[in-house]
Amino acid sequence: MSEVKATMAGSMWKIIVKVGDTVTAGEDVAILESMKMEIPLATEEAGIVEEIKVHEGDFINEGDVIVVIK
Repeated sequence: MSEVKATMAGSMWKIIVKVGDTVTAGEDVAILESMKMEIPLATEEAGIVEEIKVHEGDFINEGDVIVVIK
């Protein structure tokens, strides 16, 4: 199991994947907005999206888990 975590604090601008989607290593799963910049968040491992822990518009802290990959 792998977790995609926020690299900095900001707002969850867009969630690209859905639960059950198959993802490849390096694929973007969400986009965080911080200081008017869009920061893509990518998975480090291939797998299936098991859980999405946030919603678009949520405030995210650095290190928060965004997506769980199985």
